Amino acid sequence: MYQRILRGIAYALASFLLLGGATANGQGIVRGFIYDKDNGEPMLFVNVVLQNTTLGAATDVHGYFAINKVPAGDYEVIAFSIGYDTVSNSIVVADNEIVTVKMYMKESAISLQQVEISAGKQEQRTEVQMSVSKITPREISQVPAAGGEPDLAQYMQVLPGVVFTGDQGGQLYIRGGTPIQNKVLLDGMVVYNPFHSIGLFSVFDSDIIKTADVYTGGFNAEYGGRISSVMDVTTRDGNKNRFNGKFSASTFNSKLTLEGPFKKPKENGGSSGTYIFSGRTSYLDQTSKSIYKYVDDEGLPYRFLDFYGKGTLTGSNGSKFSLFGFRFDDNVNYEGISEYQWNSFGAGSNFVMVPGASPVLLDGTFAFTRYEIELQEADEQPRSSAVNGFNFTLNFSYFLGRDEVKYGLEGLGFKTDFTFFNSVGKKLEQVENTSEFAAFLKYKRAADKVVIEPSLRVHYYASLNEFSFEPRAGLKLNLSERLRFKAAAGLYAQNLLAAVSDRDVVNLFYGFLSGPDNLQDEFRGEEVTSRLQHAAHLVAGVEVDLFRNVSVNLEGYIKDFNQVENVNRNKIFEDTGANFDKPDSQKKDIIVEKGLARGADIAINYESKKWYIWLVYSLGFVTRDDGITEYEPHFDRRHNVNAVVSYTFGDKMDWVASARWNFGSGFPFTLTAGFYEYLDFQQGINVDYTNSNGDLGVIYDELNKGRLPYYHRMDMSIKKTFTFSERSELAVIASVTNVYDRDNIFYFDRIRGERVDQLPILPSLGASITF
Repeated sequence: MYQRILRGIAYALASFLLLGGATANGQGIVRGFIYDKDNGEPMLFVNVVLQNTTLGAATDVHGYFAINKVPAGDYEVIAFSIGYDTVSNSIVVADNEIVTVKMYMKESAISLQQVEISAGKQEQRTEVQMSVSKITPREISQVPAAGGEPDLAQYMQVLPGVVFTGDQGGQLYIRGGTPIQNKVLLDGMVVYNPFHSIGLFSVFDSDIIKTADVYTGGFNAEYGGRISSVMDVTTRDGNKNRFNGKFSASTFNSKLTLEGPFKKPKENGGSSGTYIFSGRTSYLDQTSKSIYKYVDDEGLPYRFLDFYGKGTLTGSNGSKFSLFGFRFDDNVNYEGISEYQWNSFGAGSNFVMVPGASPVLLDGTFAFTRYEIELQEADEQPRSSAVNGFNFTLNFSYFLGRDEVKYGLEGLGFKTDFTFFNSVGKKLEQVENTSEFAAFLKYKRAADKVVIEPSLRVHYYASLNEFSFEPRAGLKLNLSERLRFKAAAGLYAQNLLAAVSDRDVVNLFYGFLSGPDNLQDEFRGEEVTSRLQHAAHLVAGVEVDLFRNVSVNLEGYIKDFNQVENVNRNKIFEDTGANFDKPDSQKKDIIVEKGLARGADIAINYESKKWYIWLVYSLGFVTRDDGITEYEPHFDRRHNVNAVVSYTFGDKMDWVASARWNFGSGFPFTLTAGFYEYLDFQQGINVDYTNSNGDLGVIYDELNKGRLPYYHRMDMSIKKTFTFSERSELAVIASVTNVYDRDNIFYFDRIRGERVDQLPILPSLGASITF
């Protein structure tokens, strides 16, 4: 039912694509880039206007703006942004002429005394902003720095609709979607695992992040290949004016960041070249043996290593070309039990091009990524998975005042290699080559009171010979200066699936499969005609500016997962002619399920010179239907509360105290009904069951009918900054994770009869120096 309703809404809204548009018609165009004068980085969300007119625009992630339909004449271009001195530039526009300008903004001395709101406020009236959190390093720094370093993973856990399943090997589940249903991009490169095994750290260095846009639902047709959410991370280009860096060390890890120019721009703003590099290593597996010995005599078994590098050439007209690469490693070693490791590396390039005689902005990416994961357990049945391949994009953007037309092409090809043993010892294998191609078209029209954003994506899965038509649309109504209504709907599809079951409560191994051949033929009496996974989203909400510095965002959502696919944990027969009479649920490698996620999120934000307060409450209901049983998956958390408070104080405003408290209702789990002696009868009729010693078998109750205890945890940190000069400072950070040492259950080992908890209280001390 939901699928039909959402399909109708999406197609109806997408028809706006045929109803309008705007093009320059004999008048001029003023376009250009806005940069930070101190470091040369492009500036986002800067307001640019032509003085004494109503013409204007805001800069995008590239610092780019375009104002069209400009009558011929003399103008003063004015750029202004909160926290920066206003700058202006005199220009002359002729008919059919494109005028390109570059402007540099300097941080205002006044802004150091007063920070009221983010520059993103301009977007609230001109962008739909449905279910999206636009994260910058400033937001990340407000969360207590567990392990002495603020990290994107820690901030992600406080976002509306995000459920985090644990400190050790935990995963993020976004509004009913699993990790495999979340698309992660790093400068346009696909990243298959963005989080380390200890759930406090991501693979992204927060010091090199420019923006991280997290879409929890209802995203437009620019993004595809995933059916739940998107995380799009963009890094900085590096300082254009001088060399600088940062070194930090703590009881958990250490990090080095370096950046600077290899070609400085001239005074008149000519071409330039920059680099930025980040390296980070953890040594928690060593320091924990002495500092955190109370956790375990063997210490905490986690270690990781991250490298990222980027070089950028920027032309005199703002066009740029970047080369980048990364290497991420992760290892967990439980002595005598299991050893788990994964590594990922990739390289690529992206570009932004500003043609001299055309009003279009071109950007694109080409990248290669490889991800390998292996789990070796005491049962000597290793699990391994690898995925490697390329992706490319080519996008064209027309900025028509506050309106925008954007279209583009995307292609990717990858190979999956998977080996797995299920709970009854059956080996599952797959080696598959996959290619996909897509095209999208998006039109955004922003009037004073209404913003509409219909879009359409056509995605062709070549290896499956399947087309997916995915209409999507967003809407915003500016009801008043303080009140805005918004909504979005769309259809989504994906090929990639996880090489684990969504029923697993604890499973570090997270491999990948693509378009399975061995898929069941029927689901609840209906023929399964697609090998893709499908979903439909419907999201609606309101934004309210209660007071000068207080904003409220309320959203309700439905995600109808019309077809999802899971590894069959119950396979006991081979899918051969001899077993034709056996049900698919016992012989197919992959099973089909349906899912439904419903919920509501409310977020309250307050920002001032000294205070940052972020309060979030999420209500969620997630169900799955495997054709036999309807159940609640292990990540179904009914209530989730996050509170973040950060306070800046001191005569020089050089102290920052932060606290975060998280409360979550218990996850579902399957109760134990009893035990029995398990004999595998590997020798057939020769087994003497009267004298054989079997293993301990478990009799399970109904699937996920139990609930674990409630989870709650408080983290705190305090930072003191010592300033030596304009370019050099020392920051010392003390933090405590799980301040009141709450015993939060991780899982229960049924065989050993032992409860395994999340991380206990973990104090840490760190310092960083910038130069």
